[in-house]
Amino acid sequence: MLTKKGKNKPALLIGAALVTVGLSTQAMARDYISIVGSSTVYPFATVVAERFGKVTDFKTPKIEATGSGGGLKLFCSGIGIDTPDITNSSRRIKSSEFEMCQSNGVTNIVEVLIGYDGIAIANSVEAEQFEMSTQDLFLALAAEVPNPDGSATLVENPYKLWSDINDALPSRRIEVMGPPPTSGTRDAFVELAMEGGCDTFDFIKEMKSSDSDTHKRVCHTMREDGAYVEAGENDNLIVQKLEANPDALGIFGFSFLEQNSDKVQSSVIDGFEADFDSIADGDYAISRPLYFYVKAQHAGTVPGIEEYLAEFTSEGAFGEDGYLADKGMIPLDEEERDEVSNAVSELQALEL
Repeated sequence: MLTKKGKNKPALLIGAALVTVGLSTQAMARDYISIVGSSTVYPFATVVAERFGKVTDFKTPKIEATGSGGGLKLFCSGIGIDTPDITNSSRRIKSSEFEMCQSNGVTNIVEVLIGYDGIAIANSVEAEQFEMSTQDLFLALAAEVPNPDGSATLVENPYKLWSDINDALPSRRIEVMGPPPTSGTRDAFVELAMEGGCDTFDFIKEMKSSDSDTHKRVCHTMREDGAYVEAGENDNLIVQKLEANPDALGIFGFSFLEQNSDKVQSSVIDGFEADFDSIADGDYAISRPLYFYVKAQHAGTVPGIEEYLAEFTSEGAFGEDGYLADKGMIPLDEEERDEVSNAVSELQALEL
């Protein structure tokens, strides 16, 4: 089934049998929920955790921002007190990660789609606002690009200035700070922005069916000559660096743009800024769904997991006028929210 954004709607679930087979009895000694994962989802999970700790008799969950990939690796490492109960992710779990979970005994997983986020390409408010296309972004950041002579061949990226790519862009050195490969933001950026720009070239787009490995390599590989700078998982650090360097651009989630609107501004991508309405309507090209995953085998043993699920998927939290929308998360529409809530309450199981 497709959402209004045209994305495949995932199954949202919790294993019907909340089994604790294989779960270390030591888990009884842990009286709080352990959460890892996406730095983008982190601020949303934090506000839910703080609210949860205040309005229930359970302890406030402990949350660590490890990146989506890092969080799923920890989550799928096994069951027991030394493994997290929940992992946040700014992309959907990969089949390889799901298989790793299964092979390590994590066989009952809850997948919850919580809302949408846009990936902002931003710079300092003290600098000129950028207006560009996804093709411009691809040409600026890809390791290989189409030959500037117009032939259907690929060359090592020769572009040094933004104006080398597009005369309408500033005559300024290309310098973009963004997340590392372990980040869900990086995964989403290369799939939505880089591949979107890459496929504007017909001869590359044709590779998707004729040579998918080459297509992925060309569209997803970032240049390593200093134009793209891996700035770690800490999006707040990127904001600080943009303040110090008005010539640079940064890549991070919409919520960080909202929280720092006095310091940074969104670029215009294919005619739209990253804002609440353009992301909710699906007009902004670089938008993605946000998730968290729950280890159902820990439910009923680590206290508060079911109640945390209920709080996160309540109308007061992830609803249209909920407190997560106030923090910059783009809510699901009413039909989607109903499906999520019903799936969680009915304890449906995830199958990939």
